[in-house]
Amino acid sequence: MTSSRSSQDSSVPEKDAPGLPLALLTVAAWVVPGLGHALLKRWRRGVVFFCLVIFSASLGALLEGKLFTIVGDQPLSRLGTIASMGMGAPYFVLRYGLGYEGNILSATYEYGGAFLLTAGLMNLLVVLDVWDIRQGRKD
Repeated sequence: MTSSRSSQDSSVPEKDAPGLPLALLTVAAWVVPGLGHALLKRWRRGVVFFCLVIFSASLGALLEGKLFTIVGDQPLSRLGTIASMGMGAPYFVLRYGLGYEGNILSATYEYGGAFLLTAGLMNLLVVLDVWDIRQGRKD
């Protein structure tokens, strides 16, 4: 019985998004939070993850938190930037579309920064979830 189940599991990802290569699927999942799940026809998960990442990024911006960029003499800024960029398109919209940087004088600056980092890291986990589903490791 387990052998028939494992053969079913390996065929599930092919039925979900037959024309999409794994690399394209994961890039789409990174650029637009939840899009990878939508392409895999897991609409509820896609909508929930989209709302979660966008809500967290929006709240971080409303709290005037720091949106990381690479600072030459601060090596840890690279990690913060990678984590922030993990949210995909919302990072670039905030940074370059709206010119957002944060307000260090705001009382909620640190909290907002935490929400912005959380949005990015959350989306990276969502991308890994898409990867696992597509590989057949997860339903």
